[in-house]
Amino acid sequence: MSTVKVGENENVESAIKRFKRKCQKDGIIGDLRKHEAYEKPSVKRKKKTKAAIKRNKKNNKG
Repeated sequence: MSTVKVGENENVESAIKRFKRKCQKDGIIGDLRKHEAYEKPSVKRKKKTKAAIKRNKKNNKG
């Protein structure tokens, strides 16, 4: 669980920005998106292979 302590002279907006950055770094947001809906194992495999092909095309281009 990510927590952020707000200093006395710190405004709420900057604390929220720090909290969002910390959640992004911890991978919480990505994990939530991944668990929003059930994905069949076959669909997961297809996405994984498609991403690998895209990555390889990108790396071989330059």
